Amino acid sequence: MVDFEQLKQSMGELDEDAVVSALNEVMADGGSQAAAAMQACQEGLNIVGDLFASGEYFVGDLIYAGELMTQAVEILRTALAGEGGAEKGRMIMCTVKGDLHDIGKNIVIAMLEASGFEVLDLGIDVAPETIVETAKKEGIHIIALSGVLTLAIDSMKDTVNAFAAAGMRDTTKIIIGGAPVSPEACKLVGADAWAHNPQDTVRTCSDWAEAC
Repeated sequence: MVDFEQLKQSMGELDEDAVVSALNEVMADGGSQAAAAMQACQEGLNIVGDLFASGEYFVGDLIYAGELMTQAVEILRTALAGEGGAEKGRMIMCTVKGDLHDIGKNIVIAMLEASGFEVLDLGIDVAPETIVETAKKEGIHIIALSGVLTLAIDSMKDTVNAFAAAGMRDTTKIIIGGAPVSPEACKLVGADAWAHNPQDTVRTCSDWAEAC
């Protein structure tokens, strides 16, 4: 039996060997506890964030934590996808214009793909017109916008407005995520939903996909 509290601490301590060992044990048991394992990893990532904020961890630690979290998702991918791994459709995700952060984005993409989405990753610092043009060309109706900097809120709003100007807003669902995001920011941006963690993003996008 995997100790999920210990798994959380191991992730927080960036102990790759302990994290990988625990996750492999979860999968060896059939993966029925994959969701709990992912939750523990997410909570461990929160520890990393707190240690970075207090000055105990540095940027290199954040990058390593992101890589370790991505590795965790890869190990648990088949179990997280569920039986059959039903394809949920295609969607776009990117970090908005003016923001160069991608650790959180990459983790969310890995979890979305594990849940059955095909995600078009447009990268970082992506202009609103690029997102709109890609969505129109590819026939995509679910958009996830990521940002860490406060200025990302303005870029997110510009992106939502760009979809409206293109006549695509009524047929497009937009979720925003990242450090500056809140219910108030979501209302200001004009997005359909907001999320502070990968699980909420996956849940919301899955609901939208099922409704299509």
